[in-house]
Amino acid sequence: MTDKDAAESSKPKAYLIDMDGVLIRGNQAIPGASEFLERLRAAGAPFMVLTNNSRLTPHDHHAALAALGLNVSAECIFTSALATSHFLDNQRPKGTAFVIGEAGLTTALHDIGYRITEHDPDYVVLGETNTYSFVSITTAIRLIQGGARFIATNPDVVGPTDQGIVPATGAVAALITAATGVQPYFVGKPNPLMMREALREMNVHSENAIMIGDRMDTDMVAGIESGLETILVLSGVTTREEVDRYPYRPHRIVNSVADIYP
Repeated sequence: MTDKDAAESSKPKAYLIDMDGVLIRGNQAIPGASEFLERLRAAGAPFMVLTNNSRLTPHDHHAALAALGLNVSAECIFTSALATSHFLDNQRPKGTAFVIGEAGLTTALHDIGYRITEHDPDYVVLGETNTYSFVSITTAIRLIQGGARFIATNPDVVGPTDQGIVPATGAVAALITAATGVQPYFVGKPNPLMMREALREMNVHSENAIMIGDRMDTDMVAGIESGLETILVLSGVTTREEVDRYPYRPHRIVNSVADIYP
């Protein structure tokens, strides 16, 4: 082993951390989440918080987490909107898009030089919003029928609120697909593309990274397919009994991030 290899092996691994069900649950922080983040910082372990929520910008997420007592800088938050903008910038730089979504998505697209328009756009980009409009969905359907490429930030069909579940991006995408016959390309989890983009942001190789999540069908499968070590926490939607239903397994299962030490 060379001195460089020895130095690399002594570095703490980087962490990709899902947000909902891992750091927060609804409008509350998971017990022990703040202390976990402090342990990562004390150990010098780089981390990135991931979320399929495309509605908010990283700065909005930072403020929301801070209000719950969690110290995560905007630079350490990676959303499906950012992953989508990276993908589009790579595929068709300075293109055009008709967008259904909120500031998190429109800001990410503006930042890469995309022009948002409903006049013959390159793409229809569907994200998350609290106010899905029949008019905008109809426009999206007509544009896709006219040849626009169909992109969606994430496949989640429902999202949690204090009042119960609400339709999310995947459900609206299914409606548009039913009307057009065109399937979208989903950029967010479980697409490994989001993992790779987040790792690239941190300049970390997959062999030196760990994915922490609460969902087997998104977080764990994305981590496994990206070559990451995976840790399932039981503080979100998945129970220990449900794990055996899947053909793949996480490397570790813990009750919550309170049990994880870098």
